[in-house]
Amino acid sequence: MRPRNTICLWFDGTALEAATFYAHTFPDSAVIAVHHAPADFPSGKQGDVLTVDFTVAGIPCIGLNGGPAFRHSEAFSFQIATDDQAETDRLWDAIVGNGGEESACGWCRDRWGLSWQITPRVLSEAVTSNDPAVARRAFEAMMTMRRIDVARIEAAVRG
Repeated sequence: MRPRNTICLWFDGTALEAATFYAHTFPDSAVIAVHHAPADFPSGKQGDVLTVDFTVAGIPCIGLNGGPAFRHSEAFSFQIATDDQAETDRLWDAIVGNGGEESACGWCRDRWGLSWQITPRVLSEAVTSNDPAVARRAFEAMMTMRRIDVARIEAAVRG
């Protein structure tokens, strides 16, 4: 049974490749089903992979091989909370090291153009702190980073 709310991500023939990468990279992720086109369609032929049902960190998704008409943008991203620097580094390196690219403030983009925020929990807690001075110091530290450095965020929290 299909979930009530599913994120549909548009790919140019690489939905299965992307879903497989996500399933191997993120905990609580899996490729659920692969559906082939029952007939020719504008960006493919009968029998080609049309959609892929998968989860990313427990979030249900559908990868649609819709062709080259639309690209991903940073207007949509997955935010993945990490527990420590090792997990932050592992996920960051997996995305960037697999043909992706770095961006600012913990954001990176995978080789399919999908944006990810690899966000240590300590950062999220710090920038939403009830202490405005803590929130400001953590925020200002984050603004100087690409990959989030947990030790630098913790130092900013301490002042």
